[in-house]
Amino acid sequence: MSEESDLYFGQHPVGQMANLAYLVGSISQRKCLVVDPAWSVDGLLDQAEADGMEVVGALVTHYHQDHVGGSLFGMSIEGVDKLLARKAVPLHVNKHEADGLIQVTGVSKSDLSIHEGGDVVELGGIAVRLLHTPGHTPGSQCFFVEEAGRPGSLVSGDTLFLGSCGRVDLPGSDPEAMYHSLNGVLKRLPDETLLFPGHLYSPESQSTMEEQKRSNPFLRASSLETFLSFMGA
Repeated sequence: MSEESDLYFGQHPVGQMANLAYLVGSISQRKCLVVDPAWSVDGLLDQAEADGMEVVGALVTHYHQDHVGGSLFGMSIEGVDKLLARKAVPLHVNKHEADGLIQVTGVSKSDLSIHEGGDVVELGGIAVRLLHTPGHTPGSQCFFVEEAGRPGSLVSGDTLFLGSCGRVDLPGSDPEAMYHSLNGVLKRLPDETLLFPGHLYSPESQSTMEEQKRSNPFLRASSLETFLSFMGA
């Protein structure tokens, strides 16, 4: 008989731009991390509290306002600043994204836990591997959630969506870097990996890497040149 999973994992639709935030942690430790806290910070923290979990940090996929808060299209979006006002926890961010996060949200460098790609954040029997996946932004990162003996889960932010990938026509975007992130990093993950994107841009809210490798044209591009033609670059 297999042991019961230690993984605490929740996907939460938030805001007006089809964002998906996440709570990820360890049931045995009663601790969790919130991924991209924005739009409904109190709601996310209240959900964790209702589940008997303590939020001990935030994982930031990238610094765009719809994922971390700030001013966008005339809207003032709550985000990491509100999280810190309610609970002082470290914001785990890739080193290439730190300055952008500070500029967009007004947080201090002392609020950040700055990471290299490949770093791991551990909670109980759960390990969250921080995968540096530039392309959408220079410091975009995905989170590969691992538990021994079970399929991993990938929280992919705005790097990989179901059937598509993130935009590469924004300031700081790089279509060639996106190609290498998708094909050199994410495509190498095991087929059974569960995929959870940063936006609900498809009828389903999750997939598997096997399905995306088979059906997602941006993962099926046979060369950089083909990929760039897809992106209009």
